[in-house]
Amino acid sequence: MAEILIVEDDETINLLIKKNLELVGHSCHSVYDGEVALETIEEKDFDLVILDIMLPRADGFQVIQEIAKDIPIIFLTAKGTVYDRIKGLQLGADDYIVKPFDMLELQLRVETILRRTRKAEEVFELEKVRVDFSARQVFYQEELVDFAPQEFSLIEALIKNRNIALSRERLLEMAWGYDFYGDTRTIDVHIHNIRKKLAWEKVIKTVYKLGYRLEVES
Repeated sequence: MAEILIVEDDETINLLIKKNLELVGHSCHSVYDGEVALETIEEKDFDLVILDIMLPRADGFQVIQEIAKDIPIIFLTAKGTVYDRIKGLQLGADDYIVKPFDMLELQLRVETILRRTRKAEEVFELEKVRVDFSARQVFYQEELVDFAPQEFSLIEALIKNRNIALSRERLLEMAWGYDFYGDTRTIDVHIHNIRKKLAWEKVIKTVYKLGYRLEVES
């Protein structure tokens, strides 16, 4: 997976982002001011930087202008005016997210950028299962398993957010899109089918009164 630098002076937010991105397999490094961020980027290669704007010593706008390497950057900041958004994107940011933010949305945007820069996970393997994201194919015991497009999208959502509890509503949004108005029990039926086809009865955990979690040891 990817090497990600988190530049955020609020330690609680920094830790929250770090823990959640590491849960899904990324390696994260945390710093808390702009000057240290520049020094760290100079010393080490990163696949992505998540950058606050209001930072001690050097703000995020200064940091992005002084980075000498070509690294994708997501601004994650409380500065939400149109002027700030335009400025951030004009300075070269790949995305701009305003606080307060949804952690799952941040993960999705991270994956989107990493996929574009070819740093995203292309193949996932667990026990006898192999999932090829680029080909949208699933193999069990080296045999291709037939999955409907929505079933594959559901598998992808669970894998990309592994070890994180996802509500049925969130899974519907991820696999079917925001315009789906069906019953959340649709998720239960598809989860049952996926468990059966891949022998994932113990891998996809039911989260009481919420939804499901794909459990993978770190």
